[in-house]
Amino acid sequence: MKKDEEMRTALITGAGRREGLGFEIARQLGAEGFHVILSARRLEQVEPLAAELVAQGVKASALKVDLLDHASLAAAAQQVEAQFGTLDVLVNNAAMMVGSPNVADKDMDELLLEFQTNVVGTWSVTQQFLPLIVAGGNGRIVNVSSGSGAFWDPDYGLVNYPGFEMERFGAPISAYALTKTAVNGLTIKMAKELKSDNILVNAVCPGVTATRPGSEEWGARPVADGAKGVVWAATLPDDGPTGLFFRDGKQLPW
Repeated sequence: MKKDEEMRTALITGAGRREGLGFEIARQLGAEGFHVILSARRLEQVEPLAAELVAQGVKASALKVDLLDHASLAAAAQQVEAQFGTLDVLVNNAAMMVGSPNVADKDMDELLLEFQTNVVGTWSVTQQFLPLIVAGGNGRIVNVSSGSGAFWDPDYGLVNYPGFEMERFGAPISAYALTKTAVNGLTIKMAKELKSDNILVNAVCPGVTATRPGSEEWGARPVADGAKGVVWAATLPDDGPTGLFFRDGKQLPW
C-alpha cells in the first residue's frame, strides 16, 4: 500500500445501513487504520454513520455515490481526488435484489434495474475511480459477490442450488444470482487488465449474513463474520492473489 500508512483510503459503496455489510466493512477497515469513505445514493444515509465511526476514533467521511448516475459518480471521484489525491481500496458492495425470481413472471424493468445496479454500476464506479487507484501505485479492488453466482460453489452455486436451508422454501435461482455471475466474470476481466498497474482485484462472497431482522433463524451468520473476508481481500500484500474468488480467505470455485 502507500508508503504513508496514515493516508490509506478506502471507499465502500452501499454503506448506508447501520445493520448492513458495507458499514461493517467500513468499521473494520477503519480499525485497520484506513480513512474510510462511506457512500450511498443519498448523503443523509451515510453522514450519521460516518459520524458514528468518527466518534469511535475512526477516520471516516461520507460521500454521495449513485451507481446509476454518471454525473454523481464523476462528482464523487472529483471530490475524493481533491481531498485525498489517490484511492487505495475500492469495495464494490452496493447491490440490489427486487421482485420475483421466476422466469415466467419476472418484471423486465426490475431485471434491467438489477443488472444496471449490480453489474453496470460496479463497472461504472470502478471506471470513475480507477485513475485515483492507479495513482496510488498498488491498489485493491474487492467486488462483493455471492456463491449463488458461481457455477460450482458447493453451498449456493447454480449447479448445486439449492444447497442450504432455504431449499425447503422451494426458492428458484434468483436474477440477483445471475448478476453475480456477471460480477465474477467482470472480476477476472478487471484483474487481467489492471495487473500491470499493480492492482489486485478479487471477488468475495461474504456468505449469508444477518443484515435483516429474522435472518438468523434460517442460518445467517453475524455481519462481522461476513465482512472479515472482504477486509482480508482489501488488505492483501503486494504479492497476494488476483482474479480469484474467495469466502473467508479461502478460494472458491467459479
